[in-house]
Amino acid sequence: MLKLIILIFTLLTSSLFAQPMATYYCPPCNSHCDELEFTEMGKCTHCGMTLITKEDLSNFKKSSQKTIAFYLQSGVEVLDFAGPMEVFAYAGYKVFTVSKTKDPIITQGIMKVIPDYSIEDAPKADILAFFGGNASTAYQDSKVINWVKSQEGIEYYFSVCTGAFILAESGILNDKTATTFHDALDGLENNYPKINVLKNVRFVDNGKVITTAGISAGIDGALHLVAKLQGFDIARKTAYYMEYDKWTPGEGLILAEDNPYADLVATSTLSEYEGHYEYKDNLQLQLVINEREKALEVTIGERTFPLFYLEKDKFLDLGKNVVSFQRNASEQITGYTISDTEDKVFKKLPN
Repeated sequence: MLKLIILIFTLLTSSLFAQPMATYYCPPCNSHCDELEFTEMGKCTHCGMTLITKEDLSNFKKSSQKTIAFYLQSGVEVLDFAGPMEVFAYAGYKVFTVSKTKDPIITQGIMKVIPDYSIEDAPKADILAFFGGNASTAYQDSKVINWVKSQEGIEYYFSVCTGAFILAESGILNDKTATTFHDALDGLENNYPKINVLKNVRFVDNGKVITTAGISAGIDGALHLVAKLQGFDIARKTAYYMEYDKWTPGEGLILAEDNPYADLVATSTLSEYEGHYEYKDNLQLQLVINEREKALEVTIGERTFPLFYLEKDKFLDLGKNVVSFQRNASEQITGYTISDTEDKVFKKLPN
């Protein structure tokens, strides 16, 4: 009887004082595995992504749900703000527009825009963005500049074209390096001597402040900010969905420590996966390195898609399927499997 009591006591106390089992999660990938929980660190059994802790998951969601205030003035250049707006919208951010008043504004005398908010009632944003096109009506307006200065808890400032002058007038660019539209570089340099103005650069990343050159450069700067916040793969996927095949990752001056391209897989590592392979329905595919993105892509028929590196011999395709490469005893790649058809091995074809 005494032994039984001791055994029961041991079981009870061990369960009471046992360490709680750790729980891991798949990074959000818009698949059913977003709802799964795992007890061990490793790879998601569905999509193959590296599992993360609850804290990391919370930080990831916070990054993808940041709010961005687009300040627009009458005469604003359409592509200055519309390009980055497309980027941030595709990447899942919450974007709203602000102007001095809620009165409709006319962009370049072409399109009418009704701001969501005025500077009197605009909600707090994580990121403030400013754009060119008649920007002087904003940076020469003391009420607008005072509103910019009064914003608290801003995580990032972002400007396109002469939107940099609004940041300059607000003092945000003091003692920093910046760029702007090519026709306005001298004006920014002469009127704001505390700013180190750079020419012939696509964007400048100071860490908390990102300025870009004119018009289409805003798309590059926005993709760069997405890469900083959510990683290179999310930015690359966004560029693909937008069919923006002019983006060269990192084509700017990055002064910040959080360089999203610093740990990318070397093209020398990716090159061993290049070649022709079998594919479904008796088709063939070709894997090549996209030299502009320094990443692997797949061509099937007349269409080309990005392929995302997970770890050695494992990639993720756009359909969230894990592509697993196989090797022979000599470590040569012989083929691959896809997670949605794991029973089929697609062979590598001779060159």
